[in-house]
Amino acid sequence: MITRELAEALAARGLEWAPSSGDRFLVPDRDLDDEVFVISGMSIEVAELEFGSEMRFNGTVEWALDSIARDEVIWLPREEQLRDALGERFLRLESVTGGFAVVLSAGSEVPSEAVGPAAAGVAPAEVRHVDIDAERAYARALLSVLP
Repeated sequence: MITRELAEALAARGLEWAPSSGDRFLVPDRDLDDEVFVISGMSIEVAELEFGSEMRFNGTVEWALDSIARDEVIWLPREEQLRDALGERFLRLESVTGGFAVVLSAGSEVPSEAVGPAAAGVAPAEVRHVDIDAERAYARALLSVLP
């Protein structure tokens, strides 16, 4: 999962969010900083009974009175959402020692960690963004291409 700091950086750079089922988010500055919330159309709880666990499907929790505006939460994009946002620049995800590398096709704004032809005056063909977690590597790659 990406960090709060990476999520905030993506939002600050203009990554758009259309909330949908399965999306994760944080509620900052309300003593809930360590809780990850997930958007769902149904509330499902686990009840521990004498003979084992039971999954209870409760439907939409219409009685809930609490709400929060979208701009007051921090969206934690999932791997596929980050990959989709990279579009055609995304080439592949690689497993590397200690983490993952997201490899992008190089554009005009190539950072120093670019790899590819080393000849003077030749732009690198690929750019790699490495982190300990795949989603974090995707987030770093996306930060490199957002305006």
